Amino acid sequence: MAWKNGGGETREIMLLPAGASLDDFDWRVSIARVDGDGPFSAFDGIDRTLTLLSGAMTLTDAAGEVARLDPASPPFAFDGGRAIAATVSDGPVLDLNVMTRRASHRHSVRRVPVRGDISLVGTAPVTLAVALENGLACAAASLLQYDGVLLERGETARLQGDGTERTILLIVIN
Repeated sequence: MAWKNGGGETREIMLLPAGASLDDFDWRVSIARVDGDGPFSAFDGIDRTLTLLSGAMTLTDAAGEVARLDPASPPFAFDGGRAIAATVSDGPVLDLNVMTRRASHRHSVRRVPVRGDISLVGTAPVTLAVALENGLACAAASLLQYDGVLLERGETARLQGDGTERTILLIVIN
């Protein structure tokens, strides 16, 4: 789907409520490709976390505050209403974006290294684990890069690794 500001495209992964627009969603998870420099879409009342999956970019706000992001950077959390411009220095960039409506929801995003087997527990209404590389499995199914495992509160899943360190993004939405 097109970005809110018309400057690019994104793949919507999950959205609540189903069928909501960009103006009335409660929360949203998406992956976007950024081919060039430009402003971020404004989302007043929304908390955002951006995680770079490939490429590199520099974010600058109106006050001149700067953040440089690449795939090794921690997820970058910010106010979705803040005017931010991106400069793509190693593009195109692929990013994962989590957005929640501040008045009703909260979220966290963190990188979790996985070397062997780990158990994941749904600790919130939504817990999503996204594989950043091939090489993990869940319930005997191989997870390809950017495949996800969705857990509701109280559900468990076991991720199996082959001993090589892999990384997942662990997204929790309350």
